[in-house]
Amino acid sequence: MVRYHDAHMRSGLPTAADYAPFFGRYVTLVSSEDIVGHLASQLPLTVALLRELEPDRRYAPGKWRVKQVLGHMIDTERVMAYRALRISRGDTTPLPGFDQDVLVNGARFDEQPMEELIEEFESVRKATVLQLRGVRGEMWDRVGTASDHPISTRALAYIIGGHELYHVESLEKLYR
Repeated sequence: MVRYHDAHMRSGLPTAADYAPFFGRYVTLVSSEDIVGHLASQLPLTVALLRELEPDRRYAPGKWRVKQVLGHMIDTERVMAYRALRISRGDTTPLPGFDQDVLVNGARFDEQPMEELIEEFESVRKATVLQLRGVRGEMWDRVGTASDHPISTRALAYIIGGHELYHVESLEKLYR
C-alpha cells in the first residue's frame, strides 16, 4: 500500500487542541498516522459491508434506515472535506455548523436505490482522498473555525475516517 503520510503530512496524530471535544469520539477511532492511506483502504471494506445489509432495515422504531445512515455518512464527509479544503488553503472565515437530521430528512435517501448511494459514497471518498493528497506540510496544521470551535485540517481528515468507523461499527452491531 502507498503511504501518503511520508510524503505529504507532518508526523503525528491530531491532538485534543486540534478539534472540539465532541469530535474526539471520531478522531480517536483512527490510529494510523497515514490518514490518506487509511481513507483509501477503508473504502472497499465499508462498501462490502453496505452491500450485505438490507437497505431499508431499521434496528428500532424511529431510527435511521441503512440508506439514511449511508446518506448521512456521505453528507458529513462532504461537509468535513469542504471545511478541510477551506482551512488547508488558509481561509480563516468561520464556517457554520449543520443539522444532520435536517440534511437526512431533506434528502429522501429512502427513495434512492442503494446501489446509487453506494456509488455516490465511493465517488465522494475518492474525491476526498484526491483532495487530501494535495495537502502538503504546514497545510495540515492550519487551524480555522467550524461550528464556533477551532479545528485543524489534520483533525478534519481524521474526523472523516473516524466518523465512518463509528457508523460502520453501528451498522455491523445493530443492522445485521
